[in-house]
Amino acid sequence: MDKLGLLVGGVIVAGLGLAIWHFMQPAEVMVHPDPTSLNDLAQGAPIIEVRLPEQLSPEATIGQRAFEVKCAECHGANAAGQNGVAPPLIHRTYEPSHHSDEAFQMAVRNGVRAHHWPFGNMPPVAGLTRADVQYIVHYVRQLQRENGIN
Repeated sequence: MDKLGLLVGGVIVAGLGLAIWHFMQPAEVMVHPDPTSLNDLAQGAPIIEVRLPEQLSPEATIGQRAFEVKCAECHGANAAGQNGVAPPLIHRTYEPSHHSDEAFQMAVRNGVRAHHWPFGNMPPVAGLTRADVQYIVHYVRQLQRENGIN
């Protein structure tokens, strides 16, 4: 084999090794830019302001009740998030094209490793059925649409 072939082979092996090393590293928390500076908010303060629809659909109304019982403690009233606790769900990060309805189901069932926000991992949420979560998703999606997130 000539020197050029050895050089090219070495570069390929080094690149492959670097790629494997990169994918084996623990995931860093990736904070999406947000116009609100979290540093300026008090601990537990709502992260965003949420515009409420004039009227919720029947499914979203059921979801709102379930959200208030199981989700609002962390994600705040109307899914506005709480600084230092949990992110707002009324945010482009959670739009349907990025976090499908099934992603919400999986988050409730399995928990979620922190990857978009610096709040730590979300544990699984006990006591919710698939139907309960679907109603919660109806509520969140209706709030998202009212706030320009489609």
